[in-house]
Formats: sequence, C-alpha cells, structure tokens
Amino acid sequence: MDKVFIHLGTCNTCKKILTELGPKAKKLAQRELKSEPLKAGEVDALKKLAGSYEALFSRRSQQIKKLGLDVSKFGEKDYRKYILEHYSFLKRPVIVIDGQIFIGNAKAAVEGAKSAL
Repeated sequence: MDKVFIHLGTCNTCKKILTELGPKAKKLAQRELKSEPLKAGEVDALKKLAGSYEALFSRRSQQIKKLGLDVSKFGEKDYRKYILEHYSFLKRPVIVIDGQIFIGNAKAAVEGAKSAL
C-alpha cells in the first residue's frame, strides 16, 4: 500500500474529498471497500501506520447500534475484529501516501493528504 485511497463508493463525503485532492489524486490507487474488503494483513499494515486499530475504527458505524455493541469496553483485538468483519467499521476515507496515513474526513487529514501528494 504505497499510494492508495480506501473508500466506500457510495459515500458522498469520500467522493467530495477525492475531488478536493485534485488532479494529483490520479496517483492514488482506488480501493472500494464494499467490492474489495480489506484482508487481515492489510488492516494490520494500516494499524502499523496509524498506531492503533482504534484510530482506524469508525464510531459512527450504524452497525454498532444494530449489533448492540458497547464500544467503550473494546480493546485493540475488538477493533481489529470488527474492522475485518464489516466494511462500515473502518473510518473513511483512509489515504496512504508513501508511508503516511490520513484517516477520516477531518479538515486536517484532508489537508495533510493534499500536502503529501
């Protein structure tokens, strides 16, 4: 994963961010989560860049409520398990550029990705 944009194809926020990254975004390989879920080794590689599985975990996933999960009791193994179990548990987008990782749609993450491109 040298230069990749991991996203959900139906996510308007991901589409907006990709557009915001501009023409340089063409350098990024596109990885659509629903059609091509992440494998365990890939999630582990992202964790290594991010520092924790928790940093990759989306607390906004509708699956949390649907499954009745108490995220406050989660440990790293739980975050990893659920990220691998369902694509919606990964905070999106995840942008990897030459060993740097930018997670989510916060302005700082998007600006960081722009600068790294």
